[in-house]
Amino acid sequence: MNLLTNEIDTLRFTTAGSVDDGKSTLIGRLLYDSKSILEDQIAAVARTSEKRGHDGLDLSLLTDGLTAEREQGITIDVAYRYFTSAKRRFIIADTPGHEQYTRNMVTGASTADVSVIVLDAARGIQPQSRRHAAVASLLDIPHVVVAVNKMDLVGYSQEVFERIKREFQTLARELGVREVSFIPLSALAGDMVVTRGDQLPWYGGPTLLEFLETVRVDGGVQPPLRFPVQLVSRVRFGPNSEHRGYLGRVESGRVRVGDRVLALPSGETARVREIITVDGNLEIAESPDSVTISLDRQIDLSRGDFLVDAAQPPRMTDAISANVCWLGTEPLSFNRRYLLKHQTRTVRAAIKRWKRDST
Repeated sequence: MNLLTNEIDTLRFTTAGSVDDGKSTLIGRLLYDSKSILEDQIAAVARTSEKRGHDGLDLSLLTDGLTAEREQGITIDVAYRYFTSAKRRFIIADTPGHEQYTRNMVTGASTADVSVIVLDAARGIQPQSRRHAAVASLLDIPHVVVAVNKMDLVGYSQEVFERIKREFQTLARELGVREVSFIPLSALAGDMVVTRGDQLPWYGGPTLLEFLETVRVDGGVQPPLRFPVQLVSRVRFGPNSEHRGYLGRVESGRVRVGDRVLALPSGETARVREIITVDGNLEIAESPDSVTISLDRQIDLSRGDFLVDAAQPPRMTDAISANVCWLGTEPLSFNRRYLLKHQTRTVRAAIKRWKRDST
C-alpha cells in the first residue's frame, strides 16, 4: 500500500524458463484462480480446449495469444496481462522460453521488479533456465523467485524440491543474483499458486500470489525524480489563461504540486503548478505514473528534455558503463557507431571497450 497516495502500488513481474516448463499455464492459473478473467475469455478458452481434446480448461491459452503460438503450443511474443488483488496491481510479462526468442524475453524482463523463473520439477534446471537466470542478473532485477512447477509429476516430493533448490542456489551465487526465493507448486492442479491446496503440507512458505503481494521492490529508499518529456501540449486554465503542459511518465521517484524542479539541459528551475491525468488532477505522482505536468512559469522544454528533482540532479556525462545483452547477429564492433535510446531521445554512440561474457 502506498501510504502517501492511499492507493495500491503496481508490481511488474516477468515469467521465464525453458520451453514446456509451464510458464503460460502458471500465469493462466494465477489469473483464473484470482478471478481476473472475464466470462467470454473463459468461454473462448473452453471452446479451444475442447477442440484440442482436453478434458478441462487449457489455461496456457489465456496468455498464448498469437495464432502461431496456439498452433505450435509455445510462447513467441511477450504477452502482457494485468490484474489486481486486494493488496496490489500487477503487470505480467509472459516471455518466450525458446532460445530463438531470447531477445523477446529480454524486452519483457527489462522493466520487471520480479523475475519468476519456472522450472519443471521432473527435468530440473535446463540450459535455457540458466540463460534466463543470467539475463535476470545482467538486468539487475531486484528479486528472483524460482517456481518449481509440475510437482504433481514427482509425487510432490520434498527431496526433489530441495535438490533443485540447492542446485539453483549454486547457480545464483555464480551469477551474482541478489535475492532468490523458492516455491514448489503445480500450475495444472493449482497448488501453491493462489491457494495452498492439500498436496504440499511440508512447505510452510507463501503461495506465489502471497509472495508477489508482499515482496518489497523499492529497497526502502526513494530515488530522486526523473521525468523525461515525451510531448509538449497547451493546457488551458480558464478562458484567458494558457500554459504549457509536459507529458511523460515518471521513470523514478515522485513529484508533488509545489515541488521545485530543474529542467535539463537548459538548467532553468520552476515549481510544479498542477499534475494532470485523464481521470483528474493529482497532488502526487510517482513511478510509473503517466501524467501531464504544468509549471508556474514558462520554460522552453521539448521532447527528450528532462524535469528532475532540483535538489538531486543527475550527473551530466558523455560516457557510461553498462551491462549490455547483445542479441545482434553481427558481433559488437569498435569500428562503427550505434544508435542509443536514452528515454525519449536517440543519440549516436561508440563502444570504447568491453569485457566479454558469454553466459
